[in-house]
Amino acid sequence: MSEKHIDQETGTETTGHEWDGIRELDNPLPRWWLWIFYASIAWSVVYWVLMPAWPAPPGMQGHTTGVVGNSERVNVANDLDALQVSRSDFFTRLEAADSYSAIEADPALFRFALAAGESTFGNFCSTCHGAGAQGFVGYPNLNDDVWLWGGSFDDIRHTLVVGIRSDHPETRFSQMPAYGADGLLSREDIRHVRDYVLSLSGETGFDAAALEAGGAVFASQCATCHGAAGLGDRTQGAPNLTDAIWLYGGSPEEIENTIWRGPYGVMPAWEGRLNDPTITAVATYVYSLGGGEAEVETEGAAGE
Repeated sequence: MSEKHIDQETGTETTGHEWDGIRELDNPLPRWWLWIFYASIAWSVVYWVLMPAWPAPPGMQGHTTGVVGNSERVNVANDLDALQVSRSDFFTRLEAADSYSAIEADPALFRFALAAGESTFGNFCSTCHGAGAQGFVGYPNLNDDVWLWGGSFDDIRHTLVVGIRSDHPETRFSQMPAYGADGLLSREDIRHVRDYVLSLSGETGFDAAALEAGGAVFASQCATCHGAAGLGDRTQGAPNLTDAIWLYGGSPEEIENTIWRGPYGVMPAWEGRLNDPTITAVATYVYSLGGGEAEVETEGAAGE
């Protein structure tokens, strides 16, 4: 047994622990700390009795329910029910609203629609379109005024309802052929039409013979959907090729790859997943981002 060591300065016995010549004094714990510690133990025993605390023994499911029978699942469900009740009037008014202007004319309803729409967008749409709706390659930017299927409030809401190439029976549908992957055009033809398409958006420096060949291919293969001038057609979801805005990238390589493989993006139909007032709220939020168009649409526009 080691001998006890007394610290010469304080006269206190040490614990026997030593680091680099420094010895640890064996001072008693402060009484206030001890009382708090004992009170915590007593409180834990009371908590075990009152509240759900202990898992069931092996072979049994669940846990002790406690004398008061508290359940956080029930509490959360009750809070959600109360929240729905508090919002019910706004959702009823949203369901009755037949236009963006009608929603905007009611300031309280408009604020609610924007808040509910932004929240729902963050939960369900931001994964593809980005938290700020800025989009990514293959996912449209919702802040601009470029729309494949129309950018009016009604157009946006209808797209949310039926989706694009979704499983909804009335989904918006378009399909660009995979000209290279399916052997419809040669690699040379694809490069010629690529250069021609780039020239439509103002790019220069292409070989005249290549542009002529690309124009001929475009007229025979692409103009049916995109139009003879490449302005697009919203009734088919065909984008405008003259605005230099490219969903799948605008470099020569990216455009060539788009023509080769034929893009086939899908947006879910939100009918049945979200209720009608919530879809209206999302449409209100997206329309208000800055890219929404007036109810009277102009001709020749296309895009997202």
